[in-house]
Amino acid sequence: MMNAAPQPAFCRDCFTPAGLGRRCRACGSPRILGHDELFALSVAHIDCDAFYASIEKRDDPSLADKPVIIGGARRGVVSTACYIARIKGVRSAMPMFQALKLCPDAVVIRPNMEKYVAVGREIRERMLRMTPLVEPISIDEAFLDLSGTEKLHGAPPAVLLARFARSIEKEIGITVSVGLSFNKFLAKIASDQDKPRGFSVIGRAEAVGFLAPQPVSLIWGVGKAFERRLAEDGIRTIGQLQRMEETELARRYGSMGLRLARLARADDRRAVDPRHDAKSIGAETTFNDDIAELADLRPILRRLCEKAAGRLKRAGLAAHTVTLKLKSADFKLRTRARHLSDPTKLADRIFRSAEELLAREIDGTAYRLIGVSLSQFADPVLADPDDLLDPAAAKRAAAEAAIDKVRDRFGRGAVEHGLTFRRET
Repeated sequence: MMNAAPQPAFCRDCFTPAGLGRRCRACGSPRILGHDELFALSVAHIDCDAFYASIEKRDDPSLADKPVIIGGARRGVVSTACYIARIKGVRSAMPMFQALKLCPDAVVIRPNMEKYVAVGREIRERMLRMTPLVEPISIDEAFLDLSGTEKLHGAPPAVLLARFARSIEKEIGITVSVGLSFNKFLAKIASDQDKPRGFSVIGRAEAVGFLAPQPVSLIWGVGKAFERRLAEDGIRTIGQLQRMEETELARRYGSMGLRLARLARADDRRAVDPRHDAKSIGAETTFNDDIAELADLRPILRRLCEKAAGRLKRAGLAAHTVTLKLKSADFKLRTRARHLSDPTKLADRIFRSAEELLAREIDGTAYRLIGVSLSQFADPVLADPDDLLDPAAAKRAAAEAAIDKVRDRFGRGAVEHGLTFRRET
C-alpha cells in the first residue's frame, strides 16, 4: 500500500517548506501553514488588523499595551478599536459612551483620515506588485486574484501572500490577515477566521461541509432583519439552506433566495474586478452638543465639504450628486440629495449645493451629526465647465486651486476659508 503524499506546508516566518511537527525546523517558528490544497488556490482576501488603531500604536509606542479606540468625542461612535479594547466588548459603530462604559481606561483618538489613506495607498501599491487583479473593498481590505503569478514571482500564491504579510509587518509596521480560497465569498470568510496576523485556507473539498454548521448571517446580504425572517421560517444554519431546492428558495425570497442557494453551496462566480470603485466619498462629524442654528452649522458643513472635495481630488474623480446627511438628537436620520447638471470636484460648488439643502432642514430641530457625501462619479476632465450665469465661479475655482497648492506643500492648516477660520469640527 502506497503512503499518502505529505500535506503541502511551509513556515510563515522564513517561508521554507515544512514537514510534520509543531515548529519550523529551520527557524523554530510555530507559524506553520499546511493544507491539502494550499498550492492550488489563488483567490485571496487581505484585511488589515484594526487598521486605524494599529497605525496609531505604530506611531506612538506608548500605546502598545493600552486599549485604543478611534472615534469621535463622547457623542460620537467607534470607528475601530484595537484588539485589547475588543476583548472588553468594544465594537465598530458602537456609541462612544457605551464603549467607554465597557472600557473606561481606553485611550480615545480622533481619526486622522489623511494618514490612514496614505498608509492604505502604500499597501494597495504593494498588492499591485503581486497582481494587477486587485479589487479594493475599503481603505484597509481588498480581494486579489493571483492566478498565473507563480512563474512571474517564483512562488505559489500562498507563499507570495505570506511574504507580503511579513513585509507589511516589518516595513510598514502594522499587521494583516489573509484568507485564501477558490472564490471571493470563502476568501473573505477565511480572512476572519484567525485574526490578528492570521492566514486561513478554505479548499474546495471542505467548503460545503465547512459552511453547513455556520449561521445564515455569514452569507453576504443577510442582515439582522433578514436573519429574523429566516429564523421565523425555521432556517438558522447554512446547512439547512443546502438541503433546500434553489427554486423553493427563489419562490420564498426572490433574488435573495437565489443568492442563498448558491452561496450556501460555496458557489460564487464573481470575478475579482480591479475596476470596482467606492460608490461614494464623503466626510461627517458628530457634535459634543446638539446644534440647531444655521449660523452654527454652516462653518462645520463648509469644513466637511473641503474634506470631501480633497478626497475626491486625490482619487482623481468628479461627482454628479451631493448628499447631505443629518442626524437629529433623537437619532432620526435625514438625507437630502442634489444632482448637478455637470460633475464637480470643487469644495465651493459642493458647499453651495449642500448649504441650500441644509437651509431647508432648519426648522428648530437640534442635530447631533452632519455629513456630506459625493457619488455618481465621472471623469474630472468633464468637471466644472464655465458657468455663464455665475461669472465669479471661475475666480473662486482659481482661488481654490491656489489654496490646494499651498495646503499640499504646507499642510491643511496653512490656509483657512473665512467661514471656517478658528472653527473646529
